[in-house]
Amino acid sequence: MSVLPGDAGPLDAALTLAAQAGDVSALARLLERHRPGMRAVALSLLGPGPDVDDVLQEAALVALRRIVDVRDPQAVGPWLRMVVRNNCRTVLRASHRVEPVESLPLPSDGATPEQVLETHAMRDWIWEAVEALSPTVRLPLVLRYFSTGITSYQQIAEACAIPVRTVRSRLNQAREALTRALAATAATAHDDTVRRTENSWHEAHETLAAAERGEFGKVLKDRYSPGVTLLAGGERLGGAELLLAGMESDLAAGVRQRPLHVVAGRSLVVWEMELINPPGDPDHCPPGVAWIISLNGGRFDRVSLHHTARPPAAL
Repeated sequence: MSVLPGDAGPLDAALTLAAQAGDVSALARLLERHRPGMRAVALSLLGPGPDVDDVLQEAALVALRRIVDVRDPQAVGPWLRMVVRNNCRTVLRASHRVEPVESLPLPSDGATPEQVLETHAMRDWIWEAVEALSPTVRLPLVLRYFSTGITSYQQIAEACAIPVRTVRSRLNQAREALTRALAATAATAHDDTVRRTENSWHEAHETLAAAERGEFGKVLKDRYSPGVTLLAGGERLGGAELLLAGMESDLAAGVRQRPLHVVAGRSLVVWEMELINPPGDPDHCPPGVAWIISLNGGRFDRVSLHHTARPPAAL
């Protein structure tokens, strides 16, 4: 459909409002309409090369998460170009190149991507698409966009025990696969992500409470696979016995955990915890730890523990 320049504002406004209400086809049309302008911004800042496609893919994912933040629907075009400009700034900063022009910060109310998703009509649809990704690319994508403490390429590389260049490659694959999965799952039935996340918050608290009561062994029996694997740095450390021994050892030393952030998919769960050390031994454990949990048949099957230099920001 051809659109006269004078009609662009009202059409943008209509498409933006529809996208904010959960119409995925409207969001797709917006991205397609503004792709030339978004690409022009990327080319002007980065020059020709693969980084241009990367930042455009990243901008599409930002739009999926944050279209609800657009306060002036007729100004969605400048907003999308600003998203691209900020993505370019990240690339330039990472590569130590000189940025030609200043970029404006995205408006923010302090909400995390997951909080935006939880208030977004498309949240369940997006998570259904995430679940359709292969486990190899799903984990880096979930950490990048939904965690609060493991978001940089270096942090993801350490959590996944892969090189930084592999993180970049897998995120590129994940963004491309997610675009296809979003289209493929748009019309299918979706789980209730909010309810699943609330249940996972409750489970994290109950797991720690049970451990303090000396009942973590019962939790392992009831909730974990018989052959559960404990990993750290990509290396297998042991199974249920080591999980139990590690928890009991920390508790005996006076270390406590406090859930700060939860990401809950059907096949992948991330519990981000603050580690509270005893006053007499403040350096007993690092400040934070993430439980990266793979599920099989609804049971915890693989638990990878990733310590962080600081706990993730509390929500």
